[in-house]
Amino acid sequence: MKIPGVGKLKRVAKRVRGRFAPGGLILMYHRIIQLEPDPWSICVSPRNFAQQMEVLRKFGKVVSLQQLNQTLQQGKTPHWQIAVTFDDGYTDNLYNAKPVLERYDIPATMFLTSGYMEQKRDFWSDELSRLLLEPGTLPEVLCLEINGTTHRWELGTAANYSEEQYQQYCSWKAMGEDNPTPRHALFRTLYWLLSPLLPEARQNVMDELLAWAGSVPILRQNHRIVNLEEVSALAKGGLIEIGAHSVTHPFLSFLPTARQREEIQHSKTHLEEIIGQPVVSFAYPHGNYSEETTALVREAGFTSACTTYPRTVRRWDWARNSAGGDRFKLPRVVVEDWDGEEFGKRLSEWRARG
Repeated sequence: MKIPGVGKLKRVAKRVRGRFAPGGLILMYHRIIQLEPDPWSICVSPRNFAQQMEVLRKFGKVVSLQQLNQTLQQGKTPHWQIAVTFDDGYTDNLYNAKPVLERYDIPATMFLTSGYMEQKRDFWSDELSRLLLEPGTLPEVLCLEINGTTHRWELGTAANYSEEQYQQYCSWKAMGEDNPTPRHALFRTLYWLLSPLLPEARQNVMDELLAWAGSVPILRQNHRIVNLEEVSALAKGGLIEIGAHSVTHPFLSFLPTARQREEIQHSKTHLEEIIGQPVVSFAYPHGNYSEETTALVREAGFTSACTTYPRTVRRWDWARNSAGGDRFKLPRVVVEDWDGEEFGKRLSEWRARG
């Protein structure tokens, strides 16, 4: 398939490449799908993703995450080396992202949340979005006990959320934008209250929310995490490295040591059983970790781990810790739904910030 504006994208790539030296870069994606609402800006449309890969293929040396790690381990600077990663493991990684990666021969690491692969309901944050940010009528008052504290919210007229209001606010982003309605304020508040909870405690609260809303758990096809067969399909061909992203996607540093170890080790073991080969790369859910977490990742047998700290990868970062600890704190930059030209500009900005 011919990508519109290829000549222009090549010029953008050439201009960006001249500014991108000497560090390496790890890109972080989540979803390749056009979807609203998208409150956390984790979706990139298939069209824009194809344009981004066109720019990437032309201006930098695109390598696998493990190749970039090997360069660093050899004490070399990863000149123009760029690695592509995906978090969570939504099915659009297989059906929308992998074909584009294959077209441009771009390797990628996909970090999968192993505990959601056989779950028969949406990921909890998608469930929260469905209840509060999509049209419908809810009770005017919500009372919940969360982590020993009773909370009460009043939605007032926002209890009824019309299709017209939904269309007006469906592009709202939870990071940095004001709350246009009490529903949006409630979504943001609940997300941050529920995120650090133990998975089973969070699920209990979500069950209460569903009951309050008069709803039931569902699994929407465009919000599904890959199943066992699809994990194997992702790994087929060798272009995609399967990495681990925990079992239940918690804030790891908030968990007891034994629970952290379980989340880290079990995700590795489960994925290895599925694909029949070692899983050596890890990504911290939410980018959250402590020194204890990195030690547990190392203990589990991983060779590297990615954070969400936004900067380029440089040799001096690697060499700073003689024990090799920095390979368990690799920085990454988030890619949003930009066309090829805007993506090229962002690459320049990331390089300038270092």
